[in-house]
Amino acid sequence: MRGAMRLAPLLALLSACAATVAPPPPATLQTPAAWRSAVGPLAAAPAPERQWWQSFGDPALSALVQTALAHNGDLRIARARVAEYRARIGVAGAAQRPTVSVDSAPTRVRQLAYNGVPYVTNVYQAEFQASYEIDVWGRLAAQTDAAAAGYHAEQANADAAALAVAASVASGYLNLRGLDAQLELTEATLKLREQSRALAQRQFEVGYSSRLEWLQAQAEYQAAAEQVPQLKRQIFEQENALSILSGGNPGPVARGAALGELNPPPVPAGLPSDLLRRRPDIARAERNLVALNASLAATRDQLLPSFKLTAVGGVQSLKLHDFLNAPTALWHLTGLVAAPLFDGGRVQAQTDAAAAQRDQAVYAYENAVRAAFAETENGLGAVQRLREQALENDARRATAAETLRIAHNRYRNGYASYLEELDAQRTLYSADVGRLQLRTRILVASVDLYRAMGGGWAP
Repeated sequence: MRGAMRLAPLLALLSACAATVAPPPPATLQTPAAWRSAVGPLAAAPAPERQWWQSFGDPALSALVQTALAHNGDLRIARARVAEYRARIGVAGAAQRPTVSVDSAPTRVRQLAYNGVPYVTNVYQAEFQASYEIDVWGRLAAQTDAAAAGYHAEQANADAAALAVAASVASGYLNLRGLDAQLELTEATLKLREQSRALAQRQFEVGYSSRLEWLQAQAEYQAAAEQVPQLKRQIFEQENALSILSGGNPGPVARGAALGELNPPPVPAGLPSDLLRRRPDIARAERNLVALNASLAATRDQLLPSFKLTAVGGVQSLKLHDFLNAPTALWHLTGLVAAPLFDGGRVQAQTDAAAAQRDQAVYAYENAVRAAFAETENGLGAVQRLREQALENDARRATAAETLRIAHNRYRNGYASYLEELDAQRTLYSADVGRLQLRTRILVASVDLYRAMGGGWAP
């Protein structure tokens, strides 16, 4: 006890020899109390489920996402990095445990005796060596903590990659179903345009209408026909992109529910503060900061003395028979204290660099949180505004349909030219295309919102 009390002032004096660490930058992050945009009864809506894509009710979509999560190339790389960082914890932790080695070195030496006569000597020996560094200052523990925090950061990075892949696959599939619906609408419209063109041609041939009306009907048919190969090309490219994203080769993608059967899931609940524990990219930034703080502590303590114990024991003999039956036992025990006296400021410079890296991690964490707030705000606002736009589109489409009905009756009864009906058909087609695109955008906006709110990920 007295010895420990005598050592305490010495340890305190030695600890003052550690490198100087600059204080971290002051926090500038402020968490808002609520979102600017509110869509629906947030208090009654559940938090996002981990497999939130199943809320769309499309088995084909769910199967595609599951395939991507299992086979996506970027995700496989991220998971391999997790395994690498898990192994690094073992590497760092091994420094806190003793090391034991054994070696055997039979030696035959020819040398000169004191009288100048050469002679040959055989030496047989085997040696065991054990060494252990006493972690007085916690430097080795800090290195292990840094490795553990790096491992958790890579886990969060893999979760962030999985969330991004799931969202990309869901968005791509929904866009694909939107293109399918547009192609179906365009092909149906093309059949109507073909009928209208044939009618206009017959009426021109019998002298009931002018050549202008017939040419206009021909132009409308060609405009609709032009959209078909364009949409097919977009569908082809979207299928290939989804196949690659799912870890396969370019090819077709299985379809499930039609666009009109897909309903966006309810807007998930949550306050801005919830993102701090739900978003994996925020967790990754936070754990990177923890890792750099631990690395900074280990770097700072390099100027402090290190204490090592080494024990060596073995057997030795000049004859093989004696070595196997009655060898001579040899051993020694060493207590080593080593401390740098002058390093030209290397450790202090390394500490300053580590402190700067820590500051960068602080700023990166704040940037990640602010970006998460912005993405969620934009997602909520997009869902709200797109729903409002869809209501206006419904009204526009109803007006266009009524306009076409009136124009068709006026043309059939001879009160208006066919050009008036063609113009009404064009307006209705534009409204129908806009309706499909808006529905697709609402579904994709729901995916973006679920990704922005963490997608059900939990630490």
